[in-house]
Amino acid sequence: MPSIQSAAVVNFSSIKGSVEIREIAKPEIGEEDVLLEVANVGVCGSDLHQWTADHSWTVNYPVVLGHEFGGHIVEMGSRVTQWKIGDRVVSETAAVVNMSSPMSRIGLYNLDPDRKGFGYGVNGAMTKFVKVPARCLHRVPDQLPFEQACLTEPCCVAYNAVVNNSPIKPGDRVVVIGPGTIGILCAAVARLCGAQVAVTGLEADRHRLNIAAKYGCEAIIGDASEWAKRADGLGADVVIDAAGTSFTLKLALDLVRPNGHITKVGWGPQPMGFSLDPLVQKNITLQGSFSHNWPVWEKVISLLASGQLDVKPIIGGVWPITQWHEAFEKMHSGEVVKSVLKPV
Repeated sequence: MPSIQSAAVVNFSSIKGSVEIREIAKPEIGEEDVLLEVANVGVCGSDLHQWTADHSWTVNYPVVLGHEFGGHIVEMGSRVTQWKIGDRVVSETAAVVNMSSPMSRIGLYNLDPDRKGFGYGVNGAMTKFVKVPARCLHRVPDQLPFEQACLTEPCCVAYNAVVNNSPIKPGDRVVVIGPGTIGILCAAVARLCGAQVAVTGLEADRHRLNIAAKYGCEAIIGDASEWAKRADGLGADVVIDAAGTSFTLKLALDLVRPNGHITKVGWGPQPMGFSLDPLVQKNITLQGSFSHNWPVWEKVISLLASGQLDVKPIIGGVWPITQWHEAFEKMHSGEVVKSVLKPV
């Protein structure tokens, strides 16, 4: 029998704009894998960076994009237990990890040097079927629609950055730089932690800053210094850099108070071009935050299912896979915060 072919959004080379719809065969799964029929898949900033060829990570071309996804189990490998056909699930992003590595052995497989993720290391979910290791799966409660559940992954990035990697206490003043998906979700999680939060961006970010305001945040275009120093003149307790350019880290150094904390979650390959002396002079802690692991996913799914963390305000629309270009463009231009795709 001929294999089933499905439309997929494929990044086929490192040249700018090298993304197109291709027909691909249904994946063959291994004994510890499941085959998911994808219900929805979110468009991530990293998908856009691979499309515009300004990413800073190695890509295994050609590759199907998409690592924010959920769907139903339609096939299971012979050694898969605790799951059944039809289960509603979302998947973590660490498609390939060495479970014997020192990082994996302590539960931080997201930091395993051999890690390869969906959408750059192996084929992702911007298609009808995707092969997923069963260890990556998390159950989705019936009350949580897939167009929201597929955004569990960026929520986990935010949760890890804010809860695990930032010492935020109720009443702290927190500045988030960059009103993209991760920035707004970091702000939302910081609000859940009891912080007073401002989100700062450029004039072109006005629409996205208005969405940040829906989460109870102060939306600031341009300089956030006055807000950061409003309490006692010293600056914000925590600054989260969710933009990733060199300038925003310099800005974070200016906004944070002495003995304060900066969490850097935004990527950017550019050289810094400025002195880190303020980091020393102000006794600042600079913390990187990357990805997430099992307990983070369980916490976030609970928050989403209960409605305590609501992703509906950031969803700018749902497009069929075949209209990926429009969905990418609307995110790239800042017209929407998050685009969601649906396989056809």
